[in-house]
Amino acid sequence: MSFFGKTAGKILATFLVSMVPVIELRGAIPIGYSKGLNIWVSVLVSIIGNLIPVPFIIIFIRKIFALIRKIAPKFDGLVTRLEKRAENKSDVVKRYSFWGLFLLVAIPLPGTGAWTGALVAAMLDMRLKRAMPAITLGVIAAAVIVAFITCGADALFF
Repeated sequence: MSFFGKTAGKILATFLVSMVPVIELRGAIPIGYSKGLNIWVSVLVSIIGNLIPVPFIIIFIRKIFALIRKIAPKFDGLVTRLEKRAENKSDVVKRYSFWGLFLLVAIPLPGTGAWTGALVAAMLDMRLKRAMPAITLGVIAAAVIVAFITCGADALFF
């Protein structure tokens, strides 16, 4: 396999991991970097991958939840848990709107991130044009924090 083929595979793996709920870019950046990608390539690819599901979640998740309840009632408990999780995380967003959603996404801890932010935005009936900028800025901030934790200041700035 050529160098480009190996690099493309690492980029694709990083990209796909960043799209996975819970793991998101918090896991993708260190994985990409540990596989030999430049930290900034890992960051950029992870940001893009992490943001791709967001508009679909905001626009369609309520309809998907309703459909799941209708055709697969066994999963009602799971859907209810996801809705309650979003409700529990929504206080800061209700209180601070744009900046609350930004903070929810930007803090790279379990239970936060783009997926949770998008779910909260959907449950609060936030419009995509209002939620997407806050989530995007939050993802970028989280990526910088994770990159800093992954590499330290020396590798990032020198």
